[in-house]
Amino acid sequence: MLQPIPEVMTVPKFEGGGIISFHEKDVPVPGPGQLLLQVGANALCGSERGQFYEGSVVTPGHEGAGIVAAAGPETNTPVGTIGAVFLMDFCGKCRSCALGFTNQCLHKRADYGFNVDGGFGAYELVNENVFFAVDSDMSPTEATLLLDIMGANGHGVRRAQLMRQDIESAVVSGAGPIGLGMLAMLKVMLGFDTPVVITDVIPYRLGLAERLGGLPVNVAEMSLAEGLKRHGLATVDAGFDTSGKAVARRAALDSLSRRGVLVCIGHGEGLDLTISPDLIGPERAVIGSEYFCYNELPDNLVYLREHRIYLMQIITHRLPVSDIQHAFEFFFAGDTGKVVIEQ
Repeated sequence: MLQPIPEVMTVPKFEGGGIISFHEKDVPVPGPGQLLLQVGANALCGSERGQFYEGSVVTPGHEGAGIVAAAGPETNTPVGTIGAVFLMDFCGKCRSCALGFTNQCLHKRADYGFNVDGGFGAYELVNENVFFAVDSDMSPTEATLLLDIMGANGHGVRRAQLMRQDIESAVVSGAGPIGLGMLAMLKVMLGFDTPVVITDVIPYRLGLAERLGGLPVNVAEMSLAEGLKRHGLATVDAGFDTSGKAVARRAALDSLSRRGVLVCIGHGEGLDLTISPDLIGPERAVIGSEYFCYNELPDNLVYLREHRIYLMQIITHRLPVSDIQHAFEFFFAGDTGKVVIEQ
């Protein structure tokens, strides 16, 4: 429900050293082409680790959703519309944007939550082009699923399908929120009978992965190759690394069949390749996948409508902004799925 817009709001301040305090900021006024959102929810992400431990001059939060509280001139979105915020403020005019590759915009204007204020505050100012409206019966918390969970992972699946159209099995390295989202999107997009092996070292997350239909492998206890054999598989058609760890990327690559594809989603460490046996002979591919394209949101909204209850299992904790310190502490401890701050 929309509230009267105040002049000042209290927002979390990431001091660094794992400390979050609160301070006051003026509530911004939308200018031409801008929307002021009354934030309803913003999910935590592992990419905010740097802001939590090193501090941030802006208000973090890049997985936000809320209600349009005010609209500036030259906008078309009605006040009261519920929607989610696309992280990257793309220009819409460069050669990448012209082809729909808004995640590769050549003249990107902002990354919300990283270099301009994001969604952990009560209000967020965004350009209208990055706002995506959802169904009126959908909560802001549900709308956040369209972002990193569904958006980044759905994009990774689509990237893999460019290389391998007949994906019948997969492995996901890492069962953090992105890995769990990848597991879920593989099931949603390829079919729930598609075998998806998923690795991690944290029993809580492997248990959640199993409830989502994954085939868990605790790589603290066995190798991926041993885990595949335990689940009746010798190889898989596609691998998705969300961990960013070199050893996990290598194990996923080694698990691939001929014509297999490895999609690297998690930023971090490298991957050593011996080109002939790793790539040329078996015609494997190794590709990257960065966030997603704005034009993928409509299809993902259809998936969310159809599989809302299934996908909501990934969100395991919902806390008020007053508990944001606690939320980040136990999120980085590992015994969670997706954690969402609700306003």
